[in-house]
Amino acid sequence: MKSQELSSCIRDIPDFPKKGIIFKDITTLLNDKRAFARSIDLLAKEFQGKRIDYVVSVESRGFIFGAALAYKLGAGFVPVRKKGKLPGKTKRVTYHLEYGTDTLEIHNDAIKKGSRVVVIDDLLATGGTVHAVSKLLTSFHVAVVGIAFLIELTFLKGRAKLKGYPIHSLIQY
Repeated sequence: MKSQELSSCIRDIPDFPKKGIIFKDITTLLNDKRAFARSIDLLAKEFQGKRIDYVVSVESRGFIFGAALAYKLGAGFVPVRKKGKLPGKTKRVTYHLEYGTDTLEIHNDAIKKGSRVVVIDDLLATGGTVHAVSKLLTSFHVAVVGIAFLIELTFLKGRAKLKGYPIHSLIQY
């Protein structure tokens, strides 16, 4: 199964979460064992041999791909959660959304200085969330080897907020 074929495993849901939006539903890809395995294999191929120490991922759908990718790369998995969801001491970043702000947190001791990390999420839209994660990671003094996504909505130009980072997406719309 090629990366182009993966897009046939993603279902469009019109008018979700609001009228005029076409939601890219990945649950149909996740429940296709061949497609899910292939997506992880293709993502891992991009980072094999690059000595990745940690895969950093954003809740919630990003965790699905992040944990599987970490396993495949032999790396640790680091969750980035919304404010108040992590039990230990955290570092946080607040960022702007279309209507308001949101805050993301990561445990203070989650990543060792000098580590090599990959950031992964299920979808690149405007780039705001992963841009916030990249800012948060600067406080750990790590090398962000790359940023990966299952899906990229190219018309929203999210890559523009992530300049300076190698970006890899499997499916583009």
